[in-house]
Amino acid sequence: MIRVNVTGVRVELPSTQPVVLVGEADGERQIPIWIGAPEASAIAMAQQGIETERPLTHDLFITTLAATGVTIERVEITRVEGAVFYSSLVLTNGARVDSRTSDALALALRGDIPVFCDEEVMEETGIVPEHVSDDVIEDEEKLKEFREFLDTIDPDDFAS
Repeated sequence: MIRVNVTGVRVELPSTQPVVLVGEADGERQIPIWIGAPEASAIAMAQQGIETERPLTHDLFITTLAATGVTIERVEITRVEGAVFYSSLVLTNGARVDSRTSDALALALRGDIPVFCDEEVMEETGIVPEHVSDDVIEDEEKLKEFREFLDTIDPDDFAS
């Protein structure tokens, strides 16, 4: 198992499908996992440390487990079939509970629980994001300036 961290939640365009990025703690590979909007919201809120007046479902689950004397020891992303990722919650009493990966990640963030990924899953689905060079940033700035220039001109400016 490889230790991973939730590195962010993004919206894939043009489909507007939320995707959570899970990256190696000691590496560069990232796994994009497409998730639902409510799960994306729960993950983003947990990442930003947003507290709610009343407990959300993931908070309720963690609190309920703790009331029974059991906590989540770790989250494991165990396999992928097609585009579906499978995860387990490993409890302190030794039990393993099947979980949707999006829920497992939301729980991990809410409860400060470590997340691990099976090496085969990382090998199969992990990608190394392209690094943006200074040249690309400079080109984007020039393109932005050119677009601003185009916004300010009028066709009459080119009349002879």
